[in-house]
Amino acid sequence: MALAGDRASAAIESPEPEQVQPAGVDLRLDEVYEFLGPGTLTRQGKELPPVRPVRQSRPEVYELGSGAYRIRFLDVVSVPPDAVGMCFPRSTLLRMGVLLHCAVWDPGYRGRGEALMVVVNPHGARIERGARVAQLVLIRLESRPPKLYSGSYQGEGL
Repeated sequence: MALAGDRASAAIESPEPEQVQPAGVDLRLDEVYEFLGPGTLTRQGKELPPVRPVRQSRPEVYELGSGAYRIRFLDVVSVPPDAVGMCFPRSTLLRMGVLLHCAVWDPGYRGRGEALMVVVNPHGARIERGARVAQLVLIRLESRPPKLYSGSYQGEGL
């Protein structure tokens, strides 16, 4: 069962009223990074690719060309211990030719999450810092897991 937006908004620190949707809560864009090299994933571990912040052409506005970017959300999310978080792109982003890929957020995760933004529009996209780009949906688990998230991304961006 998915939580209604007014209940899901409790997982966000200080949400703005416009972030609360009927079936979830919107997440806002904070930072955009461009990839500078490859990443590595092995059975023993991982090495994330180097990145650098994308320069803003105007204050608070990212002008993005076609390509893949790592983004960080502005909002601090705390996934309840009896729920799992999934985020989806807002439909306006898709209509602009911009895709957003997110991973599952496990029970107990807390941080300013990151996602992959892919601009497929050959003309690029302009996105303002603080714009709502994703919707977080919290799904209630049938029982509380015996262990909460404690992985390497716990507390990211805080």
